[in-house]
Amino acid sequence: MSLVLDSAAQDLLFREARTANSFSDEPVTEEQVQAIYDLVKYGPTAFNQTPLRITLVRSPEARERLVKHMAEGNAAKTSAAPLVAILSADNEFHEELPQLLPHFPQAKDMFFAERPVREQSALLNAALQAAYFIVGVRAAGLAAGPMTGADFAGIQKEFLDADHTPLMVVNIGKPGEDAWFPRSPRLEFDQVITTV
Repeated sequence: MSLVLDSAAQDLLFREARTANSFSDEPVTEEQVQAIYDLVKYGPTAFNQTPLRITLVRSPEARERLVKHMAEGNAAKTSAAPLVAILSADNEFHEELPQLLPHFPQAKDMFFAERPVREQSALLNAALQAAYFIVGVRAAGLAAGPMTGADFAGIQKEFLDADHTPLMVVNIGKPGEDAWFPRSPRLEFDQVITTV
């Protein structure tokens, strides 16, 4: 095997991991979420930007407000998950660039002065960070159930503001009974990789 990561870690993060559809009642602690973020914050992004914002939905009242915006097939599992996170892109991420890119503080105004450029960059880089977050949840020994079946305009109005674009909702916890659907096929190497 050409990978440095041992086989058990590869299984935990990728081969055996799947989108969870049910969870146990075991809670997800603030310490677990902190550990996940402290790991995944190191994932690379363009200009070291950090547009991902994570809204943890913990209270029953907030959960009820969220569930009403979920697609029919996602409402019950969102209602029952130990923790739910709304992942969004901060379109004003550029304000932090002087802190995050101290050797090139002028990048803030040189590349990101215009809102459409910021929105495109925030969407791409927050999506990268969302993928790191899902892998981080797995690294914590938890399961993630990312979903895009939702009324995101409603979620934005309910939980965010005009500067934050919702990307997905992620259920988080220890997998429950019948958490997994059968593994769906993947494309093979030769279907994806081209050498020129």
